[in-house]
Amino acid sequence: MPDINILVVDDEKEIADLIEIYLVSDGYKVFKAENAAKGLEILGKEEIHLVLLDIMMPGMNGLEMCKKIRESNNIPIIMLSAKSTDLDKILGLGTGADDYVVKPFNPLELTARVKSQLRRYTQLNPNSASHQTANNEITIKGMVINKDNHKVIVDEEEIKLTPIEFDILYLLASNPGKVFSTDEIFEKVWNEKVYEANNTVMVHIRRLRGKMKEDTRQNKIITTVWGVGYKIEK
Repeated sequence: MPDINILVVDDEKEIADLIEIYLVSDGYKVFKAENAAKGLEILGKEEIHLVLLDIMMPGMNGLEMCKKIRESNNIPIIMLSAKSTDLDKILGLGTGADDYVVKPFNPLELTARVKSQLRRYTQLNPNSASHQTANNEITIKGMVINKDNHKVIVDEEEIKLTPIEFDILYLLASNPGKVFSTDEIFEKVWNEKVYEANNTVMVHIRRLRGKMKEDTRQNKIITTVWGVGYKIEK
């Protein structure tokens, strides 16, 4: 099994060290940075497969670093924050993060989230063991989705999606006409039960629409069924 490299960016040394202990015990290689500048430096030198990123840091904060990473990289990013309101989560996810974990957290829950995100990310790597050579494609509404290489073409232009964004889009496109509630999307994509109302899915849908330039399209790809959920028609 190839090395999986995880970058932990947190100015609280005790938390970074605790995360490292659990991740190393699961077989991951961990790089640590106490601030965003050091974290970006490591990203430029090492092949990193996932970032655990604290929001509240001196200098460049985690939200700004997340935006910076997303300019050129679609690796999974899990935000860590002591702030637990819906608005804080929306801000974190809206900058490009794939998941949001509130401090203090259960280390076992955090490692479970890490594994879930890495499973999606390894499917983006054509050299991974899970990659298949079959040409499984969905063509719908001027969009081509290739499940094998996780490429999405919209109006003849490739768009770069994070693993979570791809999974949401593929779920909707592979079930044309079916309306999925936000809870159903969350449970199918995150493989977790929804225990409280949250805006996670809506934030990811909004990011998806932005990347597909839905605001300039007369014939929208993702349709909102008000009070019910989302669908993609044939």
